[in-house]
Amino acid sequence: MLRGARSTVFSGLSLTAVVAVALALPGASDAAGARSPAYCTIPTKNYSPWGFHTGEPITGPTGSYAHGHGTFNPSAQTASGIMCQVDRVRNAPDRQIILAIGHRLVFYSHTATRWGFPGNLVKLAVRVTQSTDPNCPVGTTGLVTIFASYNGVHQDSVKFYFPAACRSHRHLYHSPSVVTNVEPA
Repeated sequence: MLRGARSTVFSGLSLTAVVAVALALPGASDAAGARSPAYCTIPTKNYSPWGFHTGEPITGPTGSYAHGHGTFNPSAQTASGIMCQVDRVRNAPDRQIILAIGHRLVFYSHTATRWGFPGNLVKLAVRVTQSTDPNCPVGTTGLVTIFASYNGVHQDSVKFYFPAACRSHRHLYHSPSVVTNVEPA
């Protein structure tokens, strides 16, 4: 369950339910006639030890969106899961990548500090398994860092890092709309 103030806001809801609600909000298109996003259709679970969404899916002519979920075991140094990310640029097709989580946990901390606040942090190795971005081929590896603040603070973040081939998918999501969950081990 999400920690701190978010526990009361999302009482009884799993992260997946929160993501599902966020995905349903924008509808088919907005009043300005923005393209309907048809992406990030990854399998979901009712509950995961780590998970995130970066806000509402894209409804305008530009933007970026990502979500994912999975499991990890710090004592065994293992991880699993799935995530996706979509970038939208003007006058071009959406660029989507689907990522599998490597089997080895890169890093975990229950005492991390980001943005001046304490929280849980997990770093996951990822590999592109599907791509509609010709510059980001299947098989490219990267790293995703998920920070979940606690003690009633909401300063969550998700950072995607990729080598040059997928540099357009390097993003730092850190805003009030980012919701993460990284359980204490």
